[in-house]
Amino acid sequence: MDLLTELTILVLAAFVGFEVISKVPNTLHTPLMSGTNAIHGIVIVGAILVAGQENADTLTRVLGFVAVVLGTANVVGGFVVTDRMLELFKRKPSEREPQ
Repeated sequence: MDLLTELTILVLAAFVGFEVISKVPNTLHTPLMSGTNAIHGIVIVGAILVAGQENADTLTRVLGFVAVVLGTANVVGGFVVTDRMLELFKRKPSEREPQ
């Protein structure tokens, strides 16, 4: 019964997350990306804590390590995408203006 409940919560969370994110206007994607980077930073800290437990078995350590690697990749990629999006708002020097 617990597995069925957890799978139901997972499916409902995925559906609600998809519906919420698909309704976000394009102008809010950059701030939203920065917010999710902060959340993934918390995920990385949690994964480090799980992977570093003294009494953790091998599976827990491996899954913790994988979570750290994937979370780090997501944070770095998010910051790169956010930086590229913010570059779009910078003024480019025009040809007539002196540098």
